[in-house]
Amino acid sequence: MDLVPALDEPLKKVLGPATAKVMAEHLGLHTVGDLLHHYPRRYEERGQLTHLADLPMDEHVTVVAQVADARLHSFASAKAPRGKGQRLEVTITDGSGRLQLVFFGAGVHKPHKELLPGTRAMFAGKVSVFNRRLQLAHPAYELLKGDAEEAIDTWAGALIPIYPATAKLESWKIGKAVQTVLPSAQEAVDPLPDALREGRGLASLPEALLKIHRPHTKADIGAARDRLKWDEAFVLQVALARRRHADAQLPAVPRRPAPDGLLAAFDDRLPFTLTEGQQKVSREIFDDLATDHPMHRLLQGEVGSGKTMVALRAMLAVVDAGGQAAMLAPTEVLAQQHHRSVVEMMGELAEGGMLGGAEHATKVVLLTGSMGTAARRQALLDLATGEAGIVIGTHALIEDRVQFLDLGLVVVDEQHRFGVEQRDALRGKGKQPPHLLVMTATPIPRTVAMTVFGDLETSVLDQLPAGRSPIASHVVPAADKPHFLARTWERVREEVSQGHQAYVVCPRIGDEEDDPRAAKKKSAEDEAEKRPPLAVLDMADQLAGGPLKGLRVEVLHGRMQPDDKDAVMRRFAAGETDVLVATTVIEVGVNVPNATVMVIMDADRFGVSQLHQLRGRVGRGSAPGLCLLVSEMPEASAARQRLNAVAATLDGFELSRIDLEQRREGDVLGQAQSGARTSLRVLAVIEDEEIIAEAREEAAALVAADPDITGLPGLRTALDALLDEEREQYLEKG
Repeated sequence: MDLVPALDEPLKKVLGPATAKVMAEHLGLHTVGDLLHHYPRRYEERGQLTHLADLPMDEHVTVVAQVADARLHSFASAKAPRGKGQRLEVTITDGSGRLQLVFFGAGVHKPHKELLPGTRAMFAGKVSVFNRRLQLAHPAYELLKGDAEEAIDTWAGALIPIYPATAKLESWKIGKAVQTVLPSAQEAVDPLPDALREGRGLASLPEALLKIHRPHTKADIGAARDRLKWDEAFVLQVALARRRHADAQLPAVPRRPAPDGLLAAFDDRLPFTLTEGQQKVSREIFDDLATDHPMHRLLQGEVGSGKTMVALRAMLAVVDAGGQAAMLAPTEVLAQQHHRSVVEMMGELAEGGMLGGAEHATKVVLLTGSMGTAARRQALLDLATGEAGIVIGTHALIEDRVQFLDLGLVVVDEQHRFGVEQRDALRGKGKQPPHLLVMTATPIPRTVAMTVFGDLETSVLDQLPAGRSPIASHVVPAADKPHFLARTWERVREEVSQGHQAYVVCPRIGDEEDDPRAAKKKSAEDEAEKRPPLAVLDMADQLAGGPLKGLRVEVLHGRMQPDDKDAVMRRFAAGETDVLVATTVIEVGVNVPNATVMVIMDADRFGVSQLHQLRGRVGRGSAPGLCLLVSEMPEASAARQRLNAVAATLDGFELSRIDLEQRREGDVLGQAQSGARTSLRVLAVIEDEEIIAEAREEAAALVAADPDITGLPGLRTALDALLDEEREQYLEKG
């Protein structure tokens, strides 16, 4: 007997090389254990048929249905000029809906014999539309006879598992492969401590694997899922708890601001008082900075809640204490904007070493990839000598040549755009690990924060600064009520006549026609509507020549030259432009307090958090903001419900929950995992909030008592598997 443990056995030994190759390439499954953890997506009941009406377009589906009729047609074609071409059309039904199957050429003979009216089978294929009807072309199928030996054996249970499948490997073939390896489930080593499992009445791991793949009742499925969710939540939270524990052991230099230093001088200059929220979050940060192990804090706040101010005060506190602070921004535009606003807010305090600089002043330098050689050389010199206390930059900060005299704090803006390698590279530039503050403007539901950023303490800014005005939001149903759209443009004119400005946002630029790829990539929704999304260039012409005639209308989009973009933004900020027609380039960081109206065309084509970010560009001054979400989608559609939700609340945390419930967590845990299978197979971040919170407590207690997890070999194995497979994609992302 080979000494390879049963679950580590490569699939090619058990299933044969051909099947194993498809499983590895298309599903990322390599061992018996991988296959056992490839859980069914759902279950069909033997007596019941699938709802054909709910099938998603362009997706690979498996359905259980009954043949209603089958017809063989002859036709003429280039290959069969004399009317010898054959096409078999089979209609299947679930009792209410119908779906057409089509087979051509030599492929018609077998199904013609087998798919007789009344036959039940499982069908798998890609859903497409032909002549406005749903169809599957050349689907694979498996008859559910119930008389042949194998069929009785395979489908003995009333519940048929339907697996996540691919065009190369149908669900029932995966099911048969699972049957082959299922006996090995007995060897699965349980990662949960016995006390935890028994205390919560959870099934053992072998039992859960058996029940999820071969359930006899729905209760079996429920028991299996409850147990497997705990596995995922607990192993992940133990991994995060160990990271927190390890970070707490690292040494860091405590940074306490001087009582009458740079921070005090800055606070005295402020023309406003900080909000209660800003004061509370600042206290949390200053407490962390004063400890002798590195701070790891996530600062999340609404658009415009004043995160930059909180981060700047933390940087000043570190400079006060003799250290340097670095702020990492995802794009050059944002880095430049942060640099401009920091220098403006600090005034002469940012002119260290210059004539006219205040006594506590420091130097604030910018470092980006496109800077000229001389400016770049000077910035690098200022960092190495300690002349510059604050540096703001892009990835250019991470390069080997960048040396700090004493890096004490790293602030990362828009966290989700940075991988950990980059963050660690920057942290490695300190003599001891610097403190870390991560900021995000996309509010994250508490559970997602606990799951994705579980190694960071979280601070939340949910209060807007004084002087910010409320934003009213309304959906404009352009197709049902065209006069509402006419009224939209009247509102824009009214605001402009009162000296204010407006944004009009469109999904497209409008010069893509020459791009052959743009023509091909039409989604099913576009096909159904037969109208491409509205474009900035067309919209600007229509408005300037029509409803907004006489107003100063300009365009802004991502394909313009950087200098042109900058000039347009400057004119808009200076009030020389009335209406800016733009793509989502204005989504992050643009601040024009005089702009009061935001009209979003084809609003249904944007995500919830994107709409929320865009809306945050108005209402930044003393006049109230207005956001109009224009859509042609019918009232009953999911898209309209999404827009209604955005119009109904300004609470970004509430919206992020709605967004997550609609999209599932793949996107949220997303960018880090594009292309990889998500490490959450049964755990749903929003629905399983309680499990995640309880697992976090259990994990923290376990790691505090036994940081090396010496007593639990099963848990160690599970951690190695998680960290090995997901290390880059998941934990290290925090």
